Amino acid sequence: MALRADCADAAQAAGAAHRAAEALGGLDVLVNNAAVGVMEPLENLSLDDVDRVLSVNVRGAFLAAQSAAALMGAGGRIVTVGSCITSRVPGPGATLYAMSKSAVVGLTTALARELAGRGITANVVHPGPTDTDMNPADGPYAAHQAAMTALGRYGTAEEVASMVAFLAGPDAAYVTGAEFSVDGGYGA
Repeated sequence: MALRADCADAAQAAGAAHRAAEALGGLDVLVNNAAVGVMEPLENLSLDDVDRVLSVNVRGAFLAAQSAAALMGAGGRIVTVGSCITSRVPGPGATLYAMSKSAVVGLTTALARELAGRGITANVVHPGPTDTDMNPADGPYAAHQAAMTALGRYGTAEEVASMVAFLAGPDAAYVTGAEFSVDGGYGA
């Protein structure tokens, strides 16, 4: 089942969890993975750029987590996709994106504390350069990004998804408030 929601729209971001729970008969896992990036020098960033990135990457994640947590019972999982840029910014132009992804780390650690008493965990997965539509492995910055990893290559969506699946499953019941890098050694 696929549900479409614009994470920049507060009502849609909050409503997606309710629609999923209604269709599936409950909600056990939320994966916050919607993101946008505006990679521009600081002086080129407009207020519209700031609002758009923070609306999707931060406010949307908050609203989705708030709605999902209200529907989850013990064993619920919230996994948010961050970025390797929270620990190592590769150069100019990433200020806004890095700020937004750093904010989801704070959100997640706070959620871990707030929801632990209900048996719900919250964690962050930080992908490195990963072959996606937003950052293709054959894109104009790919060679530079791949060279910044210890492994010298882009990751795949499946490699990131395997960590998300682990955190969403029963073997991660004692893992909360943690950050996991799936970055090919980008931060090493």
